[in-house]
Amino acid sequence: MEVLKTLVLRRTRGLCPGRCRALAIPWRVRHISTTASRNTVMPAWVIDKYGPNEVLRFTKNMMFPVIYYPNEVIIKVHAASINPIDVTMRSGYGARALNMKRDPLILKDIGQEFPLTLGRDVSGVVMECGLSVTYFKPGDQVWAAIPPWKQGTLSEFVVASANEVSLKPKSLTHTEAASLPYVALTAWSALSEVGGLNDKNCSGKRILILGASGGIGTFATQLLKAWGAHVTAVCSGDAADLVKKLGADDVIDYRSGNVEEQLKSLKLFDFVLDNVGGGTEDWAPKYLKKWSGATYVTLVTPFLLNIDHLGIADGMVQTGFTMGSKALKHFCQGVHYRWAFFMASGIYLDNIAELVEAGKVRPVIEQTFPFSQVPEAFLKTESGHARGKTVINVV
Repeated sequence: MEVLKTLVLRRTRGLCPGRCRALAIPWRVRHISTTASRNTVMPAWVIDKYGPNEVLRFTKNMMFPVIYYPNEVIIKVHAASINPIDVTMRSGYGARALNMKRDPLILKDIGQEFPLTLGRDVSGVVMECGLSVTYFKPGDQVWAAIPPWKQGTLSEFVVASANEVSLKPKSLTHTEAASLPYVALTAWSALSEVGGLNDKNCSGKRILILGASGGIGTFATQLLKAWGAHVTAVCSGDAADLVKKLGADDVIDYRSGNVEEQLKSLKLFDFVLDNVGGGTEDWAPKYLKKWSGATYVTLVTPFLLNIDHLGIADGMVQTGFTMGSKALKHFCQGVHYRWAFFMASGIYLDNIAELVEAGKVRPVIEQTFPFSQVPEAFLKTESGHARGKTVINVV
């Protein structure tokens, strides 16, 4: 009993009491399900192989999700959205690393992840709860971002861990709510978890956002303004009005001239959030205040690409070497260099929901599509130059 108590305390330490009750005791239950055995199927968009947009296939015969672990819930999907990661996953990006997460003991043959449902965001209604879930109940309206190694949300129902789920903000429709979780959690990870920024230390800080008009950029701009920061947004000129309305103090149009030259006329920054990657990494850190704790955080990393190309062992070694050498190089130049990744978290979504309800953050939706037009939504996202999110109305 003492061992069990210790495990539970370690699992739940630091979390709010209500949400702690939603988390499972940290062992896995493989052959016990709280969902009755079903032959039920559901409609979904799936892929049977990786490739271009033509690999997307609509089916009415996707197996209904089953609760295998006591901390899981089944959600009826009302709305989902398309993120760039869905487009790259469709093409096979990250497949080797994600399959390692799906099957760490390599018990399954190659290709066993198919048929694979894409889609990370969900807003919907809880239909069923696992035995250890008490924070949610059937009928609750919730939102969540599902990790990329799990079956996605472009389906009628999806299963999620309770600690990935949060009660949907009452002020948002399902369509609006589905636009936020993945980009909000990615931005929260970059700014708060990796960058160390929060509502207590951000006031007056000068922040530069590269790629400010996309889903992550529009959320990050609003979050930083809610925390009291001074935000400089880099985007194209036709998105300038949008990011200004979201609170950006300065807007730089990367199409109107050399961005570096335009930045030279501004004061140095305390923090850079890079949603673009590529050549920006070569010059953006130069505009940080040296030897002041200033930080450059990029969301464009070679981690999954290295594993895809080099294999798991060599890919992780190469990634570690790249990260270490870049961090050391920038440290010697007086700034911090960091990578950031998406983190699924119901607790962070609770915090984001409070900001939404307070009117400090609002969803930014560029276009909505019906469930029958998922391939068109993928093409829209794949074309780039986003002005917010692309949302799918499933119901």
